[in-house]
Amino acid sequence: MRHPRLWPAVTAVAAALGAIFVVAAIFAFSPRPAVPLAPPSATPVEIAPATTATPSGGALPAAKPASLSIPAIGVRADGIKDLGLTPNGELEVPGDATTVGWFTGAPSPGEIGPAVLAAHVDYKHVPGAFFRLKELRPGEQAKVRRADGRTAVFTVYRVDRYAKAEFPTDEVYGDTAEPELRLITCGGEFDRSSGNYLDNVVVYARLTAVED
Repeated sequence: MRHPRLWPAVTAVAAALGAIFVVAAIFAFSPRPAVPLAPPSATPVEIAPATTATPSGGALPAAKPASLSIPAIGVRADGIKDLGLTPNGELEVPGDATTVGWFTGAPSPGEIGPAVLAAHVDYKHVPGAFFRLKELRPGEQAKVRRADGRTAVFTVYRVDRYAKAEFPTDEVYGDTAEPELRLITCGGEFDRSSGNYLDNVVVYARLTAVED
């Protein structure tokens, strides 16, 4: 099932999403949605102390993501950048190693559907925010602080790596019945001849709590 907000944009860039170049100012995405690159900023993310369990079927209203924290791999990124489409129909990506981007064609974190955050695995020889993304394991958490002051807490249930030519677009970007999160970056071997990584790493997570 395709998400009504996400898929018009995804289909427009399906041929461009995928590869990420570590030597270019902007990374191109393969025909299957690949991921950008973003790292944690130097400023720690404040996490609200109170945690409220999210009831079954619960979801939050739309609100832009403001920061991302993934304690298990040391990610702390403030100032999430909006990512749209270029005039050529390609997905915009962060222009440095320390910025995480949110694809605005997808739901915001906490809304029903798959919110998409992308970041570099590395950039111009600098480790990216998602340099350690492949190390995440089921049960670990990603916390997204939103512009409305709430923090959406997502629990990882799956981590996969795909060859760019076999990227499962429907599975990653398709509609979901509950609020979910996708974290995407490049992975696998780096092809020096093309300047591209051969694979993509995708983390799947579900909303399990909200911190006020």
